[in-house]
Amino acid sequence: MKTKDELPDCPVATTVQLIGNKWKLLILRDLLARPWRFNELRRDLDGISQKVLTESLRSLEEDGIVSRTVYAEVPPRVEYALTDLGESMRPILDAMQVWGSAYKAQKNS
Repeated sequence: MKTKDELPDCPVATTVQLIGNKWKLLILRDLLARPWRFNELRRDLDGISQKVLTESLRSLEEDGIVSRTVYAEVPPRVEYALTDLGESMRPILDAMQVWGSAYKAQKNS
């Protein structure tokens, strides 16, 4: 998790720094529904590379937004889920969905 000194003074800039790229937002969108395994996310996020998905998940985990659970099975199973902090972003993503739907409807009329 980043320290207070590592974060911008502006709260909006802080949010953008934590989740402000396309892939992180889409990862969060998926994890709002349920925990996902790595390959499930990779298949669902059309166009994301394994490297970018790995880096994004690690970053979200380091920031306390996503948790990674490793199950002692053969083969090993790893699931990614939202933490309570990640779950607190639900209203932000819900608002983005509402706005995006309204924008698309306006453009289609």
